[in-house]
Amino acid sequence: MASRAIWKGQLRLSLVAIPVEVHSAKDSGARVSFRQIHGPSGKKVRYEKTVPGIGPVKQEDILKGYEVDDDEYLLLEPDEIDAIRLETRKTLELVQFVGACEISPLYYDRPYYVVPTDDLAEDAYRVIRDALRQTDKVGLGQLTMRGKEYLCAVRPCGDGLLMETLHYADEIRSAEPLFSSIEDDPAEEDLLSVATELIDRKTKPFDASAFEDNYAAALRDLIERKRKNRKTPRASTTEDGGGKGGDNVVDLMSALKESLKKDGGAKRGRGSARKKSA
Repeated sequence: MASRAIWKGQLRLSLVAIPVEVHSAKDSGARVSFRQIHGPSGKKVRYEKTVPGIGPVKQEDILKGYEVDDDEYLLLEPDEIDAIRLETRKTLELVQFVGACEISPLYYDRPYYVVPTDDLAEDAYRVIRDALRQTDKVGLGQLTMRGKEYLCAVRPCGDGLLMETLHYADEIRSAEPLFSSIEDDPAEEDLLSVATELIDRKTKPFDASAFEDNYAAALRDLIERKRKNRKTPRASTTEDGGGKGGDNVVDLMSALKESLKKDGGAKRGRGSARKKSA
């Protein structure tokens, strides 16, 4: 499946603006995923937005609420939030540069590929890529996507650029409460010598393909064995009407029943009127 851009805009360095697209670097399809099934009936478990005492509600009736006190919320309309205009919605400007090893791993969140949108943009794109590579620097900037402004780090990656979203400082918990009870005294020299020797023996260039998700592999093996076993319990969800279609059938049935009630009441009204006129 072709990758779909999740953000389109400009990568800017001073007066140079390059049209780019941002694509997720993660392949979610590589993970084993499950659908929750109601065991007794074999039906798919669905999730509805509901309100106590009201039941299911429409998406357009849902507002964003900001808690200002216990169970007290300020309500914001979607249009009010959309009206907040940030330049970072369409522009990722590199405003600062740091050494490639200066950012603690604590701050890294998600990786994305940044690619030029056309051949004309490629020349300037390669200049920024090579300049970052030559100086061994990482560019920092901010970008707004999916309703949030992210702090981003941009670095060379192969023939292109890799953008990694970073956590803001106030999103990182202090380690001091957890590490405060650990002694500062250095480890025993003999033990340290053995440990460093083991590390040296096992040191080699990083290769992610050398590691496998053993849990996912075991799950796939289990699924394959269960699939081949005819005694494995199975559930058919076709009676649901295929997702949204099933919901439509339920809604249609409710509407028809409501119509019958109204129509029946009208007929009874007309019949009683005829009796009176007779």
